Amino acid sequence: MTRGLMRPALRSVAAAVAAMLLVSFAAGGVRAARDVSANDTARFLAGLAPSAGSPLAAAAATPGWRQHAAELGRTWNAFDRRQLSRVRAWASSTLGGGGRGGPVFYMFGGPDFVHAQAFFPHASTYVLSGLEPVGRQPELTSLEAETLASSLTSLRKSFTNFGKFGYFVTREMGVQFRAGRITGTLPVLFVFLARTGKTIHKVEFVRLRNGRAVAAPGGRGATGVRITFSGRGGDPRILYYFRTDLANAGFASSGFREFNQNLGEGVSLVKSASYLMHLDNFSAVRDFLLRRSTVIVQDDTGIPLRYFDPAKWHLQPYGQYLGPIPAFKNRYQDDLAELFKSGNPRPVKFGIGYRWHPRRTNVLVAKRRAGP
Repeated sequence: MTRGLMRPALRSVAAAVAAMLLVSFAAGGVRAARDVSANDTARFLAGLAPSAGSPLAAAAATPGWRQHAAELGRTWNAFDRRQLSRVRAWASSTLGGGGRGGPVFYMFGGPDFVHAQAFFPHASTYVLSGLEPVGRQPELTSLEAETLASSLTSLRKSFTNFGKFGYFVTREMGVQFRAGRITGTLPVLFVFLARTGKTIHKVEFVRLRNGRAVAAPGGRGATGVRITFSGRGGDPRILYYFRTDLANAGFASSGFREFNQNLGEGVSLVKSASYLMHLDNFSAVRDFLLRRSTVIVQDDTGIPLRYFDPAKWHLQPYGQYLGPIPAFKNRYQDDLAELFKSGNPRPVKFGIGYRWHPRRTNVLVAKRRAGP
């Protein structure tokens, strides 16, 4: 009898505490927002508990955030088990220390940090680029509970197709990355960093000047973001994301080509790139990757096979080449089909690109040969 009476009493106490947290969260507002670290913001957005004493602790007690944490956690765990863990295992045995200590160039990748890091976990610098805006670090404590919940729902929606296919659908990004109060690619980068066990130390908005990334105070004129982070027990590393046009004119005039050149030689990842480097208008970025990469991992949407000089590159296919999906049917490569037929392709347990299923995917690993 006593036990039965205690249960509603405990529920009343819990409800009262939750109500108090909601009130303090809604009232704490703008003042507390200035005190929230980027790392706590990232963990919160990723559905992971912020640090003890964080201004986001009250928000993390709301039903909207708890639902977000549970749903995003299930999505992420399934994606990591089905995709990222397999990429990491394959990369470890196939690429070894590829990219160790140098930069990763991930053109056309948007905010997809997780694949760049899974393929090349030992890089010192990651350079991502796309057409989506950078956005800002959201001031989460200034949002009312209902607004926060709806914004977190919009953020989760941006991961729906990514969690299934492993890439962002361009036409959807323009809507989803501007929906709610959590906008741009920065929150997505935050989620990816937090969910891969990274600690964020510093976030700086930057713009390109004479091939250098210089600070854009207050974010004014920013075309990129520089995030300093570290893994568990590791040295600090750098993640850049730039909103930039990679067509020939934009690649040169924006200073993005010069910026990447200043980083030295590196390794490259290309996937789900809409076959843009098959076009003459994207020859500059194509030539840059061929000149400045020691290893290129790509699907068939990347650099056409005919541009790889066999005297300079060792080419190893993985998976199988079924040709482009119908939307890009005119990008079929006869020479690539022949390579997959005669080049002893090895199986993979993951999928990348538009042929995202492991039994339909194609991966080409190009390693530059030693020599002058």
